[in-house]
Amino acid sequence: VQLQASGGGLVQAGGALKLSCVVSGRTSRNLATAWFRQAPGKEREFVASIRWNGGDTAYADSVKGRFTVSRDNAKNTAYLQMNSLKPEDTAVYSCAAGLGLILTSVRQAVHYAYWGQGTQVTVSS
Repeated sequence: VQLQASGGGLVQAGGALKLSCVVSGRTSRNLATAWFRQAPGKEREFVASIRWNGGDTAYADSVKGRFTVSRDNAKNTAYLQMNSLKPEDTAVYSCAAGLGLILTSVRQAVHYAYWGQGTQVTVSS
């Protein structure tokens, strides 16, 4: 499974960006994809996830109500729509994929076997 993330950039506070993550290779109906982010000097943190079979989603409290995760099964693509961006959202965002994740596991990076390259999101104040 290969992941290709895109869509990062520079935006002013209050603005919006949409990240995409194209999933290729041997995918499965049991796929789950997630977005993690890492800011300079900080640990990687969970942002949002979606299970492709059923569409169950999960969000970090810090982004709930502002970010929306979705997927297009036909395009094998996951998305992260980010609205009302804040300077503290500045980070490198990475998409990850895993198979057979249960809901209690989706927030933990260790359960994702496949990772794409990161895309930089910078929010200016």
